[in-house]
Amino acid sequence: MTRTTNDYDLIVLGAGVVGVNTAYWALEAGKSVCVIDREPAAGVETSFANGGQISVSHAEPWANPGAPFKILKWLTDDRAPLLFRPQLDPLQWKWILAFLLECLPSRADRNTAQIVALALDSRKTLQEIRNREGISYDDRQKGILHFYSDPQEFAAASRVAKLMQRYGCIRRIIDREEVVAIEPAFQASRNQIVGATFTPEDESGDALKYTQRLAEICRMRGADIQFSADAVALHPAAHGSSVASVEVRTPSGYRTISGRDIVICMGSYSAPFLARYGVALNIYPTKGYSITVPIANPQECPTVSLTDDEHKLVYSNLYDRLRVAGTAELAGYDLRLNDVRCQAIVDRARALFPRAANYDAAQFWTGLRPATPSNVPYIGRTRRYDNLWLNTGHGTLGWTLGAGSGRRIIEMMSTRAAEIVA
Repeated sequence: MTRTTNDYDLIVLGAGVVGVNTAYWALEAGKSVCVIDREPAAGVETSFANGGQISVSHAEPWANPGAPFKILKWLTDDRAPLLFRPQLDPLQWKWILAFLLECLPSRADRNTAQIVALALDSRKTLQEIRNREGISYDDRQKGILHFYSDPQEFAAASRVAKLMQRYGCIRRIIDREEVVAIEPAFQASRNQIVGATFTPEDESGDALKYTQRLAEICRMRGADIQFSADAVALHPAAHGSSVASVEVRTPSGYRTISGRDIVICMGSYSAPFLARYGVALNIYPTKGYSITVPIANPQECPTVSLTDDEHKLVYSNLYDRLRVAGTAELAGYDLRLNDVRCQAIVDRARALFPRAANYDAAQFWTGLRPATPSNVPYIGRTRRYDNLWLNTGHGTLGWTLGAGSGRRIIEMMSTRAAEIVA
């Protein structure tokens, strides 16, 4: 049986880190809010076991001038940081062609500037939420260090660091000695490093803990958060220019929920969901992997969050456990774990910090990151429906950009003057 619930000012589809931040800022603006998620709790898909970094310094998009050559080199390597598995999927090929276009230097620089601006605002916004709400999520404010073993990679990174500095991101270029001074855990592997960049204002922490705690705060402030509720359809209004309601499937049956505005925060599933309603998003899932391992020797485990750009891996010390995450696999919506790729992460972490953690007890995870070709997310309104909004496509930076994009989309709704982005 279908029944209609009361009207809400805002319906948020998705309770990951982006959706929960959106709900939070809507409540701050005095809106009545309903959050819908198919999972039994907040943040248990892509936000569940990510790399843990709040990384303005990671704003350089994957689509950059050096990417096409690397992709060709990696095509036949199952352990490669970026693995492309071709499929008979026109959306995959459309995404790849657009990705290659975004690799042009002028586009890559423009995209970097946009991501840096949003990331700086989001990092500040996260700090504001943390201080205001007293949220603890295994957070550390010790910066992020990008390290390099290849001189050419280090030279390329130095250029990007200088570009980011122009846009307000403090990303210092440092030598091997300063790397070890900042992070003594590198002492055993110092000879593998030719240089690094360091962003002292970046942070790290557990995105799942943050998301679930913020969801609790939203619920206490009156948000109607419905878990195990799958949004199955949008119902346009009679005039066709807006969405009147969302049809939701729950364990007890179907219901129709109406709202003044609807915002899509469904990650990789945003594109197929909206395609039925004439809203085309160029988002494709990039499957990322992570390992979580118990820390065995704290004095030999890095406490500064690290980025290993050449292997596309990040390291975050979450106090009793080390999280190592990264790589990307373009393989559609397949969530099966690839043992070879999991072992490659273990091997790299063990090579750098052999006694830091109990690698034999690694817990493996994979999630689908909603990537746009440019890495710039969709934040704004749809062309077809004047009350249907987008806050999705954050790729590898959902944890970094979530707080800021959540506030930004609510500010757009308040002024009704948002950019049309799809």
